[in-house]
This record gives sequence, structure tokens and C-alpha cells, in this order.
Amino acid sequence: MRSRRQSAARLTFWLTSVLLTVNVQAQQDNWPAIVEEARGQTVYFNAWGGDMAINRYLEWVAERLRDRYDVELRHVKVTDIAEAVTRIAAERTAGRDSDGSVDLLWINGENFAALKRAGLLYGPWAYGVPNASRIDWAGNPSTRIDGALATDGFELPWGTSALTLFFDTRRVHASPQNPAALLHWIEANPGRFSYPQPPAFLGSAFLKQLLALLVDDPQRLQEPVSDFDEVTRPLWAWLDRAHASMWRRGRLFPLSGPAQRDLLAIGELDWMLSYNPAEASRAIRQGDLHADIAAMHFAGGALANSHFLAIPYNSSATAGARVTANFLLSPEAQARKADERYWGDPTVLDLELLQRTEQEDFENLASGMATPPAAKRFLAEPHPSWTLQLEQAWLSRYVR
Repeated sequence: MRSRRQSAARLTFWLTSVLLTVNVQAQQDNWPAIVEEARGQTVYFNAWGGDMAINRYLEWVAERLRDRYDVELRHVKVTDIAEAVTRIAAERTAGRDSDGSVDLLWINGENFAALKRAGLLYGPWAYGVPNASRIDWAGNPSTRIDGALATDGFELPWGTSALTLFFDTRRVHASPQNPAALLHWIEANPGRFSYPQPPAFLGSAFLKQLLALLVDDPQRLQEPVSDFDEVTRPLWAWLDRAHASMWRRGRLFPLSGPAQRDLLAIGELDWMLSYNPAEASRAIRQGDLHADIAAMHFAGGALANSHFLAIPYNSSATAGARVTANFLLSPEAQARKADERYWGDPTVLDLELLQRTEQEDFENLASGMATPPAAKRFLAEPHPSWTLQLEQAWLSRYVR
């Protein structure tokens, strides 16, 4: 059955690629005109604003776009991209089908699914920007599948992520390699572990990571939700035990990834989570964490995905948004983004498709002491319907 699903997925991707070929070629042939149209446009880029390093990186991007393309990039800092998704849906309801307030989104998962399902995305456009030809489409399926849904050219992959656990080696002497071992550590060290409160995306990711390792058949998570209570029973059993020995006895949780990192920094916790394997090394370099931090992925695999750029259906700056996205996929911008001094987010580019001097920019990047080796196995994001139900069930069980 699994091989049939994989074959069907490959066939669907091939057919989609064939159907989009004419559209893609037309966009690429017309790229100089798109660049010219973008001049003078302001692009309102709605993206998470909770990390100063990322914010500074986007300031650098804005400078390059202004100087090279006469495009003004405005970073609209949001706490959760769902805020922008709600705004776009409200504009559709109000009949604002042009001149929308959002021109570009940093998005993935259930938020992409909601916009795509409602027909609120511009496109397909993603295969048509020139630098899309440098993406590792074949080698990294998460670049074209977002939360078990085909992107169909409505969003452009921008970076890859793997859920990483960081810990204080002064108190954690052997990294637990599976959920059972982590539970044993939590119970032996009460008050020293926590995770961000769902629906904060790292908290939800932790639930999905655990579920993918605890469920009997992980393939069930790639389909829309069915038999929810049965499939998730091992997850709730794990959490019920863990919460009793966690920070604040599982009655209070950090509100975000940065909040959890702050608790690690002051010695209140011994663990933190991040989708960015380089986050702790960068924080150590900046003086935000001490040097005794190490990292791990579960032996059974790290929850992994790509994160994307999408354009709303009612953007008034679709040319500027595409020029911005194309620059963000350039080897120059991707190498800086992968540099732990600036962000440390892994690239989606296929380095073999780059010129030798461009490859060297990536090869010369240094990894910090708390950056783990690449995960040996990656776990696919569940279908988006699982995320929503997991979050709702978690809130009903643990928030009083």
C-alpha cells in the first residue's frame, strides 16, 4: 500500500509539472518585464517577528532589494502567521479582492492548507521565478509537499527545518534517544523540562514529533484524521505522565520558543526546542546562552519540513513579491541565511546546480559547537487536519 501511495505521489507531481510547464515558461520568458513592473512597488511581507537575528536578516534583504530592484520591502512582524491568514479571509468577506494588506507570507502547514482550500492564493507562480530552477525539488520532497498537501506552485520553498532538542550538558549527561528515555529523564529530574504551549508552532510540533514516534503506523498521519482517539492514545498517556514531573507540574508552559530559550538561559529549564538546528550555536555566539549546550535528534527521526513563501490572491504587488521571493532564493541570500552568524537556516538549493564559486560560499560556512549533525532520518509532517485536532484536544485536556 505504501509503495502505491509513493508511486501515486510521484505520478501526481509529474503530471502537475507537465501541466505547469507552459505557464512556467511564459513567466520565465517574461521575467524582465516582471522585474520592470516591480520597480517602485512596496511589498508588505508578513512574517514572524519574534527573533532579532531573523529580523536583522530581513533588514539586509530589504536593503538589497531597494538598491538593486527599487522594491521597498516592509517586514510586518506577526506573532503567528495565522493572524495574516485571518486578515486575508476577512478581506475576501469584505469584498476587498484587490489592493490587499498582505503581499507576501512566510507560511507552511495548516495555514497554507486553509488559504489554498479557500482559493485565497495567487498563482501558480512559484516554479516560474528563475531561481526556482536551483531548488532540490527531487531530492527533498518537502519542497513540493507541505503538510501532506501538494503545493502545486502556489508557494515557494525558502528553507528547511528539523525539530531539534537542545539540552544543558551540565545536568543532562546522556541524551535520551526516544520518547520513553526522555520520559524517564523527566521523571528523574522533576521541574526541569517543558515545551511551548500549543498552538504555538513549536509546541504543536513537539506533539506531532512524539505522535509520529509513538503511533503504531505513522503512515496513518499522512491521511486526513480518522480514529483520532485511538491513534493519539499513546501520546496522551505519555503527556499525562510527563506533565506530572515537568516545570510547574505541567500547569504552566512557555508561550513560545524564545520564551523557552530564555528559561534555559537563566537555568530554570534544562531543555529547549527549535526547528533551526543552529539556533543554540548562534545564541551562544551572541552571548544569549552559555557554552555547555548540546543538541540531539531522536533516533527514530526528526520531524522535518520546508517553510515557504506565498502570495495572497488580492496582493497589489505581485511583481514585487515575486522579485522578492526570487532574491530570497538566490545563492547569495541563501548562503547568508545558512550562515549561523546571521540566521543558520539550512538551504533548499541543490548545491550541485550552483557555480563553483557559489558552492564555496556554502562549503566555507562554519558550524558552531551546539549544532548537531544532520538528522539521519526525517519524519514527514502529518496531514494538516491532525495539527488542528491535536491542538484542540491538548487545550481541552490541559488548559483549565
